[in-house]
Amino acid sequence: MKDLILEIRNRLNASQEDLAKMIGISYATVNRWENGHSQPNKAAQLRLYDICKERNVDLEDIIQKKIEKSAAKINNSPENVVLYHGSKSGIKGPIAPISRERCDFGKGFYMGTEPYQPLTLISDFEESKFYVLSLDMTGLRLLNVKPDLEWAMLVAYNRGKMDEVRGTSLYEHYAAMANGYDVVVGSIADDRMFYVLDNFFLGNITDKALVMSLSALQPGKQYVAITEKACKHVKIEAEIELSQLERIFLRDLSESNRVKGVNLADEICRDYRREGRFFDEILKEDGR
Repeated sequence: MKDLILEIRNRLNASQEDLAKMIGISYATVNRWENGHSQPNKAAQLRLYDICKERNVDLEDIIQKKIEKSAAKINNSPENVVLYHGSKSGIKGPIAPISRERCDFGKGFYMGTEPYQPLTLISDFEESKFYVLSLDMTGLRLLNVKPDLEWAMLVAYNRGKMDEVRGTSLYEHYAAMANGYDVVVGSIADDRMFYVLDNFFLGNITDKALVMSLSALQPGKQYVAITEKACKHVKIEAEIELSQLERIFLRDLSESNRVKGVNLADEICRDYRREGRFFDEILKEDGR
């Protein structure tokens, strides 16, 4: 927290006394914050966040640089991938493939190539932790799922959306897709893609509109360790705590990005509303 306050003050081009006046506290309090002897309470952090918004302080850049500082220490070899993970209550015990059954690629340990997806996912939880990880790919079997209809159908299978065609060749194809692999890599179904996917599964948009939305929204990738072997190749490189100020900013950023993404997706879906097939048509035609 002390580094964050110092960075914000520097970007404001303000002295400790200047910052104290902006917040409405004493100079000595700001001094204690920056020395790490105390931390601002929630009210003070909220006021500091308002000041950042009023003075156009780029909090996204500050958070990004903090993460990059931790990631820069990691061995950046072709076999070693730098990834990010958010946990609502922190990682306890060894890393294992124990997520919920209905996740995008089934049970596993989920990691992303971009930090902001897991950051916004955990921003509402005060006990949450953010992790910088490395994944040593040496000796691991990798399934790379391209960002197209195949990805969407695999997500549909894992979310239980294909149960009505259980036992068909279509169902069995996706049920067996990840067999024999240690890691699955594919696009992240973030808030924007959740919206598009749900509309696809509900029959409101076609596969063409979905694929075009996926291309335009360009979600980051997620690496999912689906075996114990793969999980043993994951190393926690850094654990980063989030201040109340950072959490508030991340919630606002998430909502802003979601609205922009949904508006873009709606525009794309309107353009392609008559092209392609609907989800129930795919199940009926391909699930015979």
